[in-house]
Amino acid sequence: MTPKPAGPPDGGWGWVVVASAFAVNGLSYGVLRSLGLTFPDFAEHFDRSAQEIAWISALTLAVQQAASPVGSALSTRWGARPVVMVGGMLTSLGFVFSAFAGSLLHLYLGLGLFVGSGWALVFAPALGTLSRYFSRRRVLAMGLALTGNGAVSTLLAPALQHLLDSFGWRGALLLLGAVTFHLIPCGALLRPLVLPGDSRASSGGPLAAFGLDLFTRPAFTVFALGTGLVGCGYFIPYVHLAPHALDRGLGGYGAALVVAVAAVGDAGARLVSGWLADQGWVPLPRLLVVFGALTGLGLLAVGLVPMVGSDGWGVPLMVAAGAYGLSAGSYAPLVFGVLPGLVGIGGVVQATGLVMMLMSLGGLLGPPLSGFLKDETGDFSASFLICGSFILTGSFIYLGMPRALPSCGPASSPATPPTEMGELLPNPQVQVAPLSSKVPQPTLDTTC
Repeated sequence: MTPKPAGPPDGGWGWVVVASAFAVNGLSYGVLRSLGLTFPDFAEHFDRSAQEIAWISALTLAVQQAASPVGSALSTRWGARPVVMVGGMLTSLGFVFSAFAGSLLHLYLGLGLFVGSGWALVFAPALGTLSRYFSRRRVLAMGLALTGNGAVSTLLAPALQHLLDSFGWRGALLLLGAVTFHLIPCGALLRPLVLPGDSRASSGGPLAAFGLDLFTRPAFTVFALGTGLVGCGYFIPYVHLAPHALDRGLGGYGAALVVAVAAVGDAGARLVSGWLADQGWVPLPRLLVVFGALTGLGLLAVGLVPMVGSDGWGVPLMVAAGAYGLSAGSYAPLVFGVLPGLVGIGGVVQATGLVMMLMSLGGLLGPPLSGFLKDETGDFSASFLICGSFILTGSFIYLGMPRALPSCGPASSPATPPTEMGELLPNPQVQVAPLSSKVPQPTLDTTC
């Protein structure tokens, strides 16, 4: 048996895990974002309304995120490698089953239940394993992995449209089953890593297995409540940004350009945010508050953009969408990067699954509410304003987390606490020898 390392290696095989998590993110959320291209073919073949077809993606997302704690619990018990490999197999079989669908119910089962369950088994364990391999570069590594969503969706969207034109929706789903089969080797790359503090994850009853005992920690409870509210508005632009651009007077290509501007800003900001967070200049909870609030303000700006004239290019809407993309992309790696500090490295896999579940609860509320407001008011302006307010409220709740607000005491020691304990967990006070007059005095975190 190999001895337990003193801490995360912060590199080495960890970069292979980053590449695996990049592919897992792309082969789950990247595929999901492109799957809507098949919906018109589904509606025509089964002679169903767009609303009935839209339930396919809603069920897939709901199952994937709501079942993420199950994936985390299985990963804690059996390890991330076999769980992710089984999830990849289930995802591939779901697409193959859906290719032979004879009714819309078959698509609900194949794409909604099977594919959603498979993705629930791959995403949280992959990101949880990545967090265990990194400490100083953790948020940057998380940002690199999360760019897989935008990279794969950018490449897959035109390729999937070509497959639909060449082979029809049945052939396209069969080939998506072959593509998502690559989740299995991605899982095989998740080499187990034993760290101090892992005994906590293997002990306890069902509550500990699913990570529900983490809610007994005040800091995580505050984070969970804020994340749930942020989730109510975070996914609205994924669904309604393009229709909002059309309502504002832009044509089809103009609306696509608005979405592209937001997507490019989102992808680039994830890397910059990860690098900034790992420098340690600003505590992670404080960055989470700032970028969460900026995301909410970006949605408010999108909702307040006026109508575009017939000759207009929609520059104000593109600017607002770009601001939202930059802020939302900066927020994404932080919401996962802060978890080891809140729960310790031993509970990071369960915490990742719980975060996905909380985001799903908000995600299920946000899009229907946005659609309801659009039906009542005639456009999406009120939708973006209300959902932006949800994100601002969640960001305000984040202020209850440790180190989210500037403190009045001396700055903490530059040495990082053990990752198995959690940087933001209460630590016992340590006696420090008085400083002589010749030693520089520590600077304050800020003035009161």
